[in-house]
Amino acid sequence: MSSIKIRSKRVNGKTELRTLITHPMENGLNHDKKTNELIPEHYINTLTITRNDQIIITSYMGTSISKDPFFIFMLNGGTEGDTITLTWKDNLDNSDTEKHTVV
Repeated sequence: MSSIKIRSKRVNGKTELRTLITHPMENGLNHDKKTNELIPEHYINTLTITRNDQIIITSYMGTSISKDPFFIFMLNGGTEGDTITLTWKDNLDNSDTEKHTVV
């Protein structure tokens, strides 16, 4: 099961993308409540979105993004049937990809 959910809708000739990513996004400064040990850094550092296999957004992130990040993107143009692909990679070399067809 993917950690990514994507929704889209067409608005005034543009495409709105709503994305939700399930990820702990730990910054390395928080303590475990049971052991009082620091929780190691674990965060998404690269997010890439493509439309029909053409990169349209590349975002380089750090530790300041909240747990389970939710993003909204407004893309110029686009049509029904476009394939949107969202890929993330984190600092521990984990990654996930999800494809979505614009409706």
